[in-house]
Order: sequence, then structure tokens, then C-alpha cells
Amino acid sequence: LDSSWEAPDSPEACQAFPRKCLLMVPKIDNSTQEPMNCTNHTAYVQCLPAPNITCKDHLGIEKVFTGHEVGFYKPIACRNVNGYSYKVAVALSLFLGWLGADRFYLGYPALGLLKFCTVGFCGIGSLIDFILISMQIVGPSDGSSYIIDYYGARLTRLTITNATFRKMQTYP
Repeated sequence: LDSSWEAPDSPEACQAFPRKCLLMVPKIDNSTQEPMNCTNHTAYVQCLPAPNITCKDHLGIEKVFTGHEVGFYKPIACRNVNGYSYKVAVALSLFLGWLGADRFYLGYPALGLLKFCTVGFCGIGSLIDFILISMQIVGPSDGSSYIIDYYGARLTRLTITNATFRKMQTYP
């Protein structure tokens, strides 16, 4: 078994050699249930190479790891949250949606004022907003995600891009 491998600075090294690198568990923020230091939907987790592994960095300098120091950081996906609670948004929409309190809370003051002046668009706008907020279609105005309890319903939106594989339809 060869104990040397290249490029410890790349995240591929952690995936290419799963038995030679220990991926540490990220620290989780108790209030948001997301990894700490999550920015731009990415958090970084420490990768510790196994003891007696010799690595070469991008400059060609060799280093022997003892198993206790960080070799590199692997990026993992996370959600950006800024303090908007899903439970609070749904409760405001259900009980005070006709006053626009839900839209004020989520950072849409113009829509909140419009709902307040029209009594929730005569109730129809309140019902539509309740459905949209409950389904997590309408979120905070700053683009962040809701804080949802660990076991709460969390939706993941599926998107189609140019990299998405599409199967050609055949017609009989």
C-alpha cells in the first residue's frame, strides 16, 4: 500500500481516498440547524489525512501528516438563514395575514401596507399568501431560507439547467 498521494488541497483528494482521509463532522448552529459559517450556500469541513500520509501541495512541497492536523477543507452545501422562522411566518399569515403582518415580517413592506389597506385583498390575498408561505414558495425578501426545526418540513427546489439530462420522448 503506497502511503503517498498528490494534491491534498483539492476536495477530490478526500473523495478519491476515502480511507486515507477523515472528514470531520461540521459544527452545527443549534438555533438554525445549519453548519456554522455558512456563506453563499457553502460551508467548509476539515479533512484530516491519516497518519503517515505524505502529501505534495501545489508547490511540490512534501508534508507528512500525523493524523491530527488539517490537510484541507472540503466544501459542503448549506442553506443561508437570517433569522426568519417558518413557524412565525405561517402563524402570522394564518392569524394576522388580513393585516399584512406576514408580509411585513418577511420584509415586503409595500405588499404588507397594501394588504393592510385592502384588508388582505378582501380575504382572498390572505388565503393565497397563507398557501404560498405554507408551501415555502414565498420566503424572506433577502433571499435567505427559513429557520425550520430539525425535524420540520424542509423543501428542496428542483431546477432544470443546461447540465440537466433530458431523455428524448419517443412517440408511438
